[in-house]
Amino acid sequence: MRPLITIDWGTSALRGAQLDANGQVMASRDFSRGIMSVPPGQFEAVFNELFGDWMENPDALCLISGMAGSRQGWQEAPYCPCPAGFAELGQHLLWLQAGRIALVPGLSCLNAGPLNIPDVMRGEEVQIFGALQLAQRDSATLVLPGTHSKWVKVDSGRVTHFNTFMTGEVYALLSQHSILGKTLDMKGAFDTDAFLQGIDQSQQNGSVLHHLFGVRTLGLFNRMPATAMTSYLSGLLIGEELRTQTKAARIGPVILIGNETLTMRYALALQHLNIDSQCLGAQATWSGLFALATTLIETP
Repeated sequence: MRPLITIDWGTSALRGAQLDANGQVMASRDFSRGIMSVPPGQFEAVFNELFGDWMENPDALCLISGMAGSRQGWQEAPYCPCPAGFAELGQHLLWLQAGRIALVPGLSCLNAGPLNIPDVMRGEEVQIFGALQLAQRDSATLVLPGTHSKWVKVDSGRVTHFNTFMTGEVYALLSQHSILGKTLDMKGAFDTDAFLQGIDQSQQNGSVLHHLFGVRTLGLFNRMPATAMTSYLSGLLIGEELRTQTKAARIGPVILIGNETLTMRYALALQHLNIDSQCLGAQATWSGLFALATTLIETP
C-alpha cells in the first residue's frame, strides 16, 4: 500500500490524516483553514505549508474531499452523478498532480418533479462509503445531520438517491435573526422533554410554518420556560425533517454520521418514533478515503 494522505477540506475547517496499510490513523492535523479563509490562487501554497512534509515521500498518494473541490475551492471537480459507488467516484477524480494528488468530486442527483431539481453533496460521499465499511453493510439509509442535513439511500454499495434539508441553517436563522429569538434563552441546557414535545408537535397535521409560530406563543402564555424553548424549536425542525422522510414508507435501521451532539438528537428523535439507529463519527471520513484509495490501487 502506498503512503496515504487523506484530507477533509471544508468551508470553515481543514483536517488531515496519515493512514497506515490497514487504514488506521498514524498522525492527524486540524486547522481553522477552511476554503473561505484561503485567498484565490493560494490553495496549493496553503496545502504545501500544512502538509508538504507528509508529501515528501515520492510514492505518497493524497485524496482531498470536501469543499476544496467546489467552485470556491482549489479547483472545481464536476459532480459525479448518481447512482454511484467507488468505481464511479474513482473515474471522476480530478487529479491536481497525476497519480499523486486528487480531488474527490462529490455527488449529484435529480429529484422527481416537473423541474427535476438537482441535489448535491461534497465530502459527505466519503463519509457515507466509510460508514458502510465500518458497519460492514452495502445497503442502508444514512443520515448526516448538520447545517444542511442529508438523507441518503444506498443499495448494493451505490448511492442511488439523496435529499438535503437546511435544518441546521434554518435553526440558526430563526434563533438568531427572527422574533422567535427574542423569547429564547440560548444558554439553556438541552431539555429532552421539550425536544420530544417538538418532535411530537411536528408530526401533527398542519404546516411547520404554523407550528413554528407556536414557539413564540408558548413563551407569551408562559407555557414553556425560555431555557427549554431552544430544545423545543430543535425538535420541531428535526421532527419536520423526519416526518417527510418517514411518512412515505417504513424505513429500517438508520446509520447516523456526524458529531456527537447532533447525532444524539437525531438518535433520540428516531427512537421516539420507533426507528432504530447506529451512530458513527469522524472516523467515517478516513475509512471512506482509505477504501477509495484501496479501490484505485487495486484497479488495473
